[in-house]
Amino acid sequence: MPRTRSLAWAELKIGLVSIFAVVMATTLIFLLSGSGGFFWQRYSLKTMFANIAGLKEGAPVRVAGVEVGSVSELNFIGDRVEVVMEVNREHRSRITSTSMASLGSVSLLGEAAVDITAASDGTPVPEWGYVRSGPAIGSIGDVTTRAGAAIEQTSALIADLRAGRGTLGLFMTDDRLYQELTALVSAAEDVASGINRGDGTLGRLMNNPAAAKSLEASMENLQVVTDRIRSGEGSLGKLLHDDAMSKSLTAATANLDSITGRISKGEGTAGKLISDAELYNRLNSLSDRIDKVMAGLQQGDGTAGQLLRDRQLYENMNGTMVELRSLVSDIRKDPRKYLNVRVSLF
Repeated sequence: MPRTRSLAWAELKIGLVSIFAVVMATTLIFLLSGSGGFFWQRYSLKTMFANIAGLKEGAPVRVAGVEVGSVSELNFIGDRVEVVMEVNREHRSRITSTSMASLGSVSLLGEAAVDITAASDGTPVPEWGYVRSGPAIGSIGDVTTRAGAAIEQTSALIADLRAGRGTLGLFMTDDRLYQELTALVSAAEDVASGINRGDGTLGRLMNNPAAAKSLEASMENLQVVTDRIRSGEGSLGKLLHDDAMSKSLTAATANLDSITGRISKGEGTAGKLISDAELYNRLNSLSDRIDKVMAGLQQGDGTAGQLLRDRQLYENMNGTMVELRSLVSDIRKDPRKYLNVRVSLF
């Protein structure tokens, strides 16, 4: 009987040691596996991805590159995948409403991971809440997406070129455009050859030293003229440097403005001519009468008209004037011959 009790106590001690060893081993596994501690030290968060790129349960969850938990579940929600994460509670203040969850990787060829940006300035995401998801700038996924978009754009560009769209497409597919470009290049070569031979103004300027010297002399003369203007010589120089001339020109401009203003107001003859319809009508009537008189003269009406058109009348008047001049000349020579006055009283 005593031996039976001794065996029972020994078996109990072995059981207690075994249980303690299992607990210690489990604790060490939790501490060394980096799973985020015990279940009471973790809380659950969720995020959504259109493509998880090989993400598996147990994959690490990192905040700013530091592992803080692991992926516990993967569920389809419609066409997207819901990722449930177990995260250590001590990092709750860093995972907020402004944080962003994205897919990363442990290494270039390793397993996928969930990377969350640290954002302490937002509101902490509650337990079972959703963390916003999106591609991380500079991540492999983002680089792959950008590379895919660039490849698509390049393919579309090549397709447009093959279809003959745009200038390059037309150049590649349209023989007429190629021929025109070839002709343009040939014309440019001909122009360059002509210049090298000394043809034209540019050719002479490049090959004829006299033309170059003449142009240089002209530039020097222009420089001299501009220097004289800057020094105040001549009218332009005085206009630039002499305040009196500038003021005189300003006064003349002001007077001209005053005159044009008075004309616009209808003052003076010019102003009335512009603004007074009666004066305009009178001038118009006078012009009509002058036109009628000139028309009558051209048609030979009246003495003046006859004088203009009748040659005989003109010669008669010319002869009369000659005889009158002769008479006046004779009177001047011998006035007694024509001015004989007799006075008689009885």
